[in-house]
Amino acid sequence: MKSVYEECLVYEKGLITLRKTNNEDLEELLECYSDEKAVPLFNSDNCNGDNFNYTTIEQMEQAIEFWEASYKNKEFVRWTVILKGTNKKIGTIEMFHRNADDEFNHYGILRIDLQSKYEIQSIIEDIVAISNEYFFEAFEVKGILTKAIEKAEERICALKKAGFKPVYKKVMGYDDYYCREV
Repeated sequence: MKSVYEECLVYEKGLITLRKTNNEDLEELLECYSDEKAVPLFNSDNCNGDNFNYTTIEQMEQAIEFWEASYKNKEFVRWTVILKGTNKKIGTIEMFHRNADDEFNHYGILRIDLQSKYEIQSIIEDIVAISNEYFFEAFEVKGILTKAIEKAEERICALKKAGFKPVYKKVMGYDDYYCREV
């Protein structure tokens, strides 16, 4: 099997398709990243102060350029979440293998950024189903961690349904993580 950094696959499940993010996604992704209701649900932990609240095309373009450079450097993969049927780009997900000197060494971090009107259980279930089916092997991780703050009720329901459990301690100094292990 090729590395996810050599060949970034397209994944489909239920309502969505996941495809590596590119500049063609710019304008539609700006709708997600300028959505003030969505921004508090994004996981910006350890992102050097970036809260992913982008209000201009230039900011979104810089983010996509950074994501592409990070992919080339084998740091993480950013996929665009596309609604089947309409081809509407409703957000992104990010995944990477975490190397650290703590109990979550060799775990993956899954970030889910969705426009607020698409932050619904069925869409999140499809994202997490793809993650559960493919990302453990693709990223060679023994567990996947993702963040869901208390008010992200739809996300929490989807995560629990997919076998994620709350982590009752800080992860990298942050709260509100859920974990699923192999």
